[in-house]
Amino acid sequence: MPRYVIERNFAEKLEIDEDAKKHIKQINDAEGVEWIFSFLSADKRKTYCLYEAPDEDSLRKAAERLNIPADVITAVDRIDPGIFA
Repeated sequence: MPRYVIERNFAEKLEIDEDAKKHIKQINDAEGVEWIFSFLSADKRKTYCLYEAPDEDSLRKAAERLNIPADVITAVDRIDPGIFA
């Protein structure tokens, strides 16, 4: 499945409790999107999230349903660090 990185900019510090995590998982599952991991900036107002998804539209739909930004979506390929060994 294709992989994407989403850059998200938040107006306030990001705080995610257990209920929010469950809600995010439900919406992502419904849209066929799998959240792999995220990086959170030191000020907790920007994330870079890696996803597997059928397409960019699925990611946008999930973000809209969750009422969270999806400012930049970039399709990416995996590069194994071993290629530089």
